[in-house]
Amino acid sequence: MMMNNQTGASTAGGSKKKSASFLTRQTKSRQRSTNNGDEATSEEELAKKDHITPDEVLRLERVTEGYLCPPEANIYGIDFIRFKLRNCDTGETLFEVLKQDETGSGKCVALPDVYDDDDDVIEETPEKEDADPNAGRFVRYHFTPQFLRLKTVGATVEFVVGNKPVKDFRMIERHYFREKLLKSFDFHFGFCIPSSVNTCEHIYEFPTLSEHEIDDMIKSPYDTRSDSFYFVENKLIIHNKADYAYNVKFNIRPTSGASCQTLRVCKELQTELFI
Repeated sequence: MMMNNQTGASTAGGSKKKSASFLTRQTKSRQRSTNNGDEATSEEELAKKDHITPDEVLRLERVTEGYLCPPEANIYGIDFIRFKLRNCDTGETLFEVLKQDETGSGKCVALPDVYDDDDDVIEETPEKEDADPNAGRFVRYHFTPQFLRLKTVGATVEFVVGNKPVKDFRMIERHYFREKLLKSFDFHFGFCIPSSVNTCEHIYEFPTLSEHEIDDMIKSPYDTRSDSFYFVENKLIIHNKADYAYNVKFNIRPTSGASCQTLRVCKELQTELFI
């Protein structure tokens, strides 16, 4: 569940994006919590391959430490520009964020704005002298403990496509706590026409956790991690990563007029989300 600036290829010069979304649909994850009985593989073995397939990442038994494809593998100019998270049981919007454009303009809506003055909501990231080639491929999420008790969450993503048609666009997202696979999600976007804007809601059905597991995850920030693998025609083109903390102490109440200052959004997109 993340939104990143992954633009290994630029969109067609001067091409105008369609004003309405071409692809608008809701998808439910296929149940892919095992490696289908196939022999397990390792990150090191996959890193040696020129092309990586969905079946191969489904055989991974642990979260990856590095990235299995470079940013330049995204030759389709796929760029995620909006992300919204909602509680499917109540319909409550947890947050929504739009990516900033080159002018620095952007929009944050339905963000919490009831933090106490002494709460350190925003963590600043030190400036780096050298540009990180993997900037924008990693997100760190900060959740309240109540998030672990949610049953079903809808994640709406909006993305643009460059000047190439995108066939059989697919995402596999695998969540781990330490060495244990919590759940594997498998979503199919389908076909996207060139120079289009597309919207899709993914329905996450979270695994049932014991009280002991919940307590352990709350006490172990960032030991919960995920890999998000994106494929076109069964070839890996984008690999994003995230980790999660569930120990945020302040109370959150969603509003429609929250200040954008409660969520740091930069041109490379946010690296810290407090939810």
